[in-house]
Formats: sequence, structure tokens, C-alpha cells
Amino acid sequence: MSVPSWQFLVFVLVGAVMFNAALGQWWRSTVWLALNLAFVWSFAHGVGPLLPLVGFLAIGYVGIAAAHTRRAWTAPTSIVLVLALFIWLKRYSFIPESLLLPPGYMTVGLSYIFFRVMHLVVDSGHGDSERIRIIPFLNFTLNFPAFISGPIQRREDYEANGALSLTLPDIGWAAWRIVLGAFKILILSVALHTAQLDLLAELTPDLRMGQRVLTGALVVVLYPLFLYANFSGYTDFVIGVARLYRLRLPENFDQPFGATNFINFWSRWHISLSQWLRSYVFNPLLITWMRRSKSARLRQYPSVIALFVTFFLVGAWHGQTSEFLFFGVLQGGGVAGNRLYQVAMTRRLTASGYERLCVNPAYRAVARGLTFSWFAFTLLWFWASWQQIGELAERLRLEGSVLALVGTVGVASVVLMTPDACGTYADWFGRILRSRYTRTVFASAMILVLAAGGLVMDLSSPEIVYKQF
Repeated sequence: MSVPSWQFLVFVLVGAVMFNAALGQWWRSTVWLALNLAFVWSFAHGVGPLLPLVGFLAIGYVGIAAAHTRRAWTAPTSIVLVLALFIWLKRYSFIPESLLLPPGYMTVGLSYIFFRVMHLVVDSGHGDSERIRIIPFLNFTLNFPAFISGPIQRREDYEANGALSLTLPDIGWAAWRIVLGAFKILILSVALHTAQLDLLAELTPDLRMGQRVLTGALVVVLYPLFLYANFSGYTDFVIGVARLYRLRLPENFDQPFGATNFINFWSRWHISLSQWLRSYVFNPLLITWMRRSKSARLRQYPSVIALFVTFFLVGAWHGQTSEFLFFGVLQGGGVAGNRLYQVAMTRRLTASGYERLCVNPAYRAVARGLTFSWFAFTLLWFWASWQQIGELAERLRLEGSVLALVGTVGVASVVLMTPDACGTYADWFGRILRSRYTRTVFASAMILVLAAGGLVMDLSSPEIVYKQF
């Protein structure tokens, strides 16, 4: 079942009516389980393709129960087992083909189930999580609005939603997010992706230098815009859907292209993923290394290593090929290099001097341009193969690549400085957008565009990029 699609929307609305038909917890839990299982079944089309996923859930549940015993070996063993099983089922390229299951089984949603199961195992081993029964476990791990591509939510936040009300303004807000998400996915992301593919086809060595540089820069720059429209649109859509079931999913984006450094960028982009990794990878690594470090001078550097490891795992999680491993190296290198730069500038200028530099409008503009350009560059290994990247470099040639990079930084610096340069007007416009009446007008306009797109362009639901992960 595609998200978004008319079939999915009908499924959501019918389910929401059933879910809210009674106030009893037993009723809601039963309806929620039925909806979750039906949604998962829509991807499998049979028992066979589902068996590996069922096995993963079963082993994860046993691992959680084992971790609850708080014996010295149970939690580490469960963590290793869940991680190894996930890597095996995701068919990472370093595993010999002879050791893998035949392809064809269902892997949709597996990555996000992994985060939920691993969180429960770790917290159970620390004594931070109560025992979970099988039906609440299935409802939490198979949570259908967040099944395909998150957002990632911890159990305590998920269960805190039980007391949420559902008033008419809540329904209106949910409808706004659903329409906004559908517009981003079906109109904006399709237009941006089509433009990028057309420009990529036009990019040939025969083009004049200026045209070749402009085309190459646009090929690189348009992809992060497409990815943002596609993924944030999906997040808007499912946050609105979940609200109809009295569930508040976490926000996953906070104006990421306004970030003035790469560390700050990852606190604004795919927020639920970076927060999960911070809690379960970065913080444990940093605490361990800080305890072992005796030198006050060297205590600034364990965070650099911990940042690199954490964000290298971002790339490794996204895919099973060498391109994604290199994508992880670039993400880890970006945040680690950013941290080293902060340490060096603090020593050179003192903390207060560096803070004054960071609020300088010109410095902020260039910092935004560099941050966006670095992310766009790293995404080459996200959407292209080594062969495609080589072909792109060959078409641009060395001088074209350098000019495209410099031009991208310059243009991004100017464009992304707009919120700072027009701060009063941006705040005023933001307040207007938060108005219920303004949202209604915008939603109505987007519905008309969506309807026209469906009638004139035979608009179909595109794949959510993060569904493959």
C-alpha cells in the first residue's frame, strides 16, 4: 500500500472511525493491532515473504525478555544477536551470498523495527524499561503510520500518547499536515526530481563551459531539495495520520538548510535518527572514553571520534554497498571536522570571540552555504553509483567541477541568508502561516493543485526514498 495514495487515505479514515468509536483501551488496542497487521500484510502478499520479519520480531522479543533478567551476559548477547540478524536480513555486501537467504522476502519497515527493538533491548538491560507484553510490543514495533520510514519514537513517548484528546481543531491540524505532506510528495518532489533527471541527461562534455558548470551545479543541488520535499512530505503526512489515532509522532525536520554548521544540520535533519544514535551510540562512547582520559587537554578529542563513529553509522545504516559506506565516511568526516574546527577556533579566538564570530551575518551566510554544499556533495554517494559519479566528473571535467562547487557555495550562501537579512519579515510571515485561517487557505489551494495534477498529469504516488532503507 503506497503512502500517500487514495487507498491508504481510505484505509486511514475508516480505521480512524473504528478506532475512535469507543473509549475503551481494549477496543483501541485491538483495532490498532488489526490495522498494523493489515498494513504489513499489504506489502507481503503471502506468508512466506513475512517469515523472516516474524522471526526477527520473535527473536527481538525473546532478547528483550532476556535483557530484563539483568544478568551480566543477557543484554550484550541480545544486542549482538539483534544487530547480527538485522545485518544478515538486510543482505550487506560483505556477507557471502551462500550464507544469505534467497531474496524475495519482505524487508520494508525492517530498519525502523530494528531501532525500536534495539531501544527496548538496551533499556531493558539498564533497567530503564518495564516488561512489555506481546500485543503492546507488536503495536509499538509495527506502528503503521511510522512503519515504512519512521519517525523513530521511543516506547515511553509512544505510550504517553494514550491520554491525548481528539477535538475538531486537532482533526483540522491533522488534515493540514496530511495535505501539506501530499503536496510536497506528489507535486514538489516530483517536479524537482524530474528537473534533476532532465538536467543530468543534458549534461554532456559538448556544452560550453558556463552552461556545463550551471547544469552540473543544478544536478547536485536539486537532489537535496528533492530529498527534503519527499522525506519531509512523508513525515508531514504520517504525523497527520497518527494524530487521527491520538498519537503524536516526533517531528523529523526543523529547517535543516538554515543550519550554520554540519553538526547543527544533523540536529535538524532526520532528527529522530540522529537523536537515537546520540542516545545509543554517541553518548555511551563519549562517556567511556572520557572516563579513561586522564589529560584535560585531550578530553576535547573523544567527542571528535565519537561523532565520526556515530555518523559513519548513519551511512552504513542507509545501505549495504560501498557507496553508502563512503557516504558514512563523508557524514562522519563532516561532523568530526566541524568539531575540530570549533575546538581550534575556540583556542584561537577564545570562547567569547568565537561566539561573536558565529553571529556575524556574513559569516553565518557563508557557513550556511558551505553546510548545504557539503551535504549536497555527500549525497552523490546516496543517489548515484561509483560509475555514475565517475561519468558525472568526466562530463564536468576538473575545471567545471571546481567552478560548480564554488558557484554552489556562493549562490547557497546568498539564498540561505534570506531569513537573517529579512528577520522581521520572516517572523511576521511565520506568524501568518501559523494562523488556522491561513493554513485553511493554503490547504485548499494545495488540494486544488493536487486534484488538477491527478486529472491533467495522471498523477501517481511516487516511492518514498527512505522506504528502501
